[in-house]
Amino acid sequence: MKIYFWALVSALFLAIGVGGAVRAHIPVDVKTENVPHARGSGLFQSHCADCHGADLKGGMAANLVDGKWETARTKTEIIKLIKDGNEDIGMPSFGDAITDDDIEHLHAYIKLSANSDAQTIIPATNAKLAESNLIHSQIWLDKLKAPWGLVFLDHKTALMTEKATGKLRVIIDGKLSPKAVIGIPKVNPKRQGGLLEVAIDPDYVTNKWVYLSFSHQLKNKRGYNMTKVVRGHIQDGHWKDEQTLFQAKPEHYLKTSHHYGSRITFDNDGHMFFSIGDRGKKDLAQDITRPNGKVHRLMRDGRIPKDNPFVDQPNAYPSIFVYGNRNPQGLVFGNGRLWETEHGPRGGDELNLLISGENYGWPIISYGRNYNGSVMTPYTHKEGLSQPISQWTPSIAVSSLEMITGEMFKAWNGYLLAGALKFKELRLIKISGGLYQSERIILKNKGRVRDITMGPDGAIYVVLNSPGQILRLTPGTEAGYK
Repeated sequence: MKIYFWALVSALFLAIGVGGAVRAHIPVDVKTENVPHARGSGLFQSHCADCHGADLKGGMAANLVDGKWETARTKTEIIKLIKDGNEDIGMPSFGDAITDDDIEHLHAYIKLSANSDAQTIIPATNAKLAESNLIHSQIWLDKLKAPWGLVFLDHKTALMTEKATGKLRVIIDGKLSPKAVIGIPKVNPKRQGGLLEVAIDPDYVTNKWVYLSFSHQLKNKRGYNMTKVVRGHIQDGHWKDEQTLFQAKPEHYLKTSHHYGSRITFDNDGHMFFSIGDRGKKDLAQDITRPNGKVHRLMRDGRIPKDNPFVDQPNAYPSIFVYGNRNPQGLVFGNGRLWETEHGPRGGDELNLLISGENYGWPIISYGRNYNGSVMTPYTHKEGLSQPISQWTPSIAVSSLEMITGEMFKAWNGYLLAGALKFKELRLIKISGGLYQSERIILKNKGRVRDITMGPDGAIYVVLNSPGQILRLTPGTEAGYK
């Protein structure tokens, strides 16, 4: 049980987040009668399930039934972690939020579940589950190790990152090559870190540039990490010609090991965008002299665009495009607009339309609450701060974001696809003119959706980090699937 007790306590109250102005989800009551350790079960479902999963098998935080406990192992260590928290791993303190007796019951329930692999109740959401024959799903690749990012080079070849191993893998004709790419940058795989995003240049056919985002650790300050972005070429299975596109100042690296952001996308004007989460230091999301809690914009070769909004601000990171973001793990440019999804705390996951220079409010405004259930901020709106296009409360633990293109799903062209880690869902979001219209669930309970990408064949490819699989989605048998 990897109790990153941002896992056991983040979980303790990460009761769901992604708030928004358009809709909110209402959780069902969890009944605990006649359930062993009913009190602990209720506490877990109310406060921990969003992070650790309703079935205790992991979500934003660690799996609690796999026997791989880290950080806290003994009862004394676990209880201390719940009570006191650990900022470096994103675990808040719950000593002032729940009683010592509650913590005892919670510990007992988790230990029982670890031994019995207990089944728990999964809360409902208000998004409609689409008809089962709307799409056809098949396993394209299986038995993968913590896959995180996927990109296709052509109709035959794809690249996939393995978060925990730090390896960049090659997929040829739907089969995983036994040899990983040699010579890619060293990553720090601790907790939410590792080798994360992989993307290719819009002109890859001619220039062959491959982009990587990962958690980078300073050599002379062990344990200090930050999101770093590089690009390079792959020649005969080797990583070559590496160029650093973004690296934070050494003094801005942090000891925390979560909220790296890391998605990459490109527009039609030579820019690349990438995200960095707040790294667990929420107030720094409002500080434009720090890189975290932001979405950045560069030219593809790393140069700063002259029209970036803060290039003339003293001491500001000139790459900043927008700020006030918690942990953006969905980022896609399509139809002239830049879309982003980010994790809220306990509630308040967001879908945002990003506009240059805008402040998206974190942590001044939020639809979420602290993990311990207390008020994060009294404000959901404030003058000068941008509202989300939509939000999810309770949280769905939103992950990757993609826009549908091509002929295979022509009726859905321009719709967004959003992954949900917590509820193991793929959501289809209809947007029009930059406004949210509706959404429905088109994939359910296949696994924790980590990445989504449109394949060159027009199919939708869905990366599940648990179980380690990639699914291929094609239109179902229902006539008029739209």
